[in-house]
Amino acid sequence: MCLNARKAALEALTGCRRRGARPEYILSHSGLSDPREMSLAVNIVNGVLQNRTYLDYVIAATAQSFKKLQPIVLDILRLSAYQILFLDRVPNRAAVSEGVDLCKAYAPHASGLVNAVLRRVSEKGNLNIEDKPAEEYLSIRYSHPVWLVRQLSELYGDKVCEEILIADNSTPPVAVQVNTMRTTAEGLAEALTASGVNVKPCPILPDALYLADTGAVEELEEFKKGLFYVQDPAARLVTVAAGVTSGEKVLDLCAAPGGKSFAAAIAMGDKGEVRAYDIHEKKLGLIVRGAQRLGLSSIKVAAGDASRFDPRLEAWADAVLCDVPCSGTGVIRKKPEIRYKAPEDIEGLYEIQLAILKNASRYVKPGGRLLYSTCSILKRENEDVTNAFLRENGSFEPVPFELPEPFGRSDGQKTILPSQGGTDGFFICVLRKK
Repeated sequence: MCLNARKAALEALTGCRRRGARPEYILSHSGLSDPREMSLAVNIVNGVLQNRTYLDYVIAATAQSFKKLQPIVLDILRLSAYQILFLDRVPNRAAVSEGVDLCKAYAPHASGLVNAVLRRVSEKGNLNIEDKPAEEYLSIRYSHPVWLVRQLSELYGDKVCEEILIADNSTPPVAVQVNTMRTTAEGLAEALTASGVNVKPCPILPDALYLADTGAVEELEEFKKGLFYVQDPAARLVTVAAGVTSGEKVLDLCAAPGGKSFAAAIAMGDKGEVRAYDIHEKKLGLIVRGAQRLGLSSIKVAAGDASRFDPRLEAWADAVLCDVPCSGTGVIRKKPEIRYKAPEDIEGLYEIQLAILKNASRYVKPGGRLLYSTCSILKRENEDVTNAFLRENGSFEPVPFELPEPFGRSDGQKTILPSQGGTDGFFICVLRKK
């Protein structure tokens, strides 16, 4: 069977299901050469992952044997149903026909069932989802597990909860930060526009841009010349809140892939020292290559466990950045598979996060800053961790900080929701050592 968008999408979905592989990695190695086919494959994969609960609900309403379906057959039904229900430019008959062809190649015994189910899905009958209890309705409608819907509703209220779910199912633009050591936002925008890229200014940060129609970003000449790096504005705000200045010593724990180290070095005018540590040695090359590409000589990279004390770094840093491992509930729009984690999968994160924060505090100079951040929007990983730390460490105090609109001033801790400014969800806390 010749490789096309739907076959590549199916292989990405099955790889994600069987091995936990990142779907974008599988697609990037799929061998698809036609940009239009790759675009459709990416659309299908992300769409299925974003809407899997809803798709399963629709399929189950039309397939009496839903619970007995072979996993590969269910994958085929999901990607075909997604095209029928969400992609206006794909005719229903084409989605049905392609789905049946896939089934003939991978599970020929079920091709008749797939044909019948997809034809019924095409009829788009009334599914009566609105009649269900609120949490179940939101869970199905926006394909988030009930436990996560419940937590978000309890934390932020029903209205904001639904806004977050909608944001999670949106398609984010490519956000880039300008390397102001080499160019300006205006100069970069002009160069990218001349290369055929659709460029819009980021309303939150003056030295950030939103891009579309980029193709592979790393293939852009402006990227190769080190004029920008890819980073969401919310992650960039971590360095803004830290307030790093020229000549300081900054320690970035859990640093890979390097965005916060790059931001700190640029904010310092590359004058000072940024030590970027990460426990995963394989990821250190990303930081090294990124720093070289951007022309940043102040960044020193090394392997290190953020939860284990290194006496060589005691009271060394003016600012310590701790972007700790987390559930990723603030970046579901970029990594839609995250939403399907079970609660027990993230239960132990609190202890890890608190251990890293306690260890990191030993590296801060008197008068220095300790910055704790996550890409989670759950209180258990955010305020619960920092408040527990403060109860045990009287030598630290929260530091108020100012963020651009729509986020505003903070008393020392701030949760940025993905529904607020079109950014990722993030938590930022700044503490000062007395």
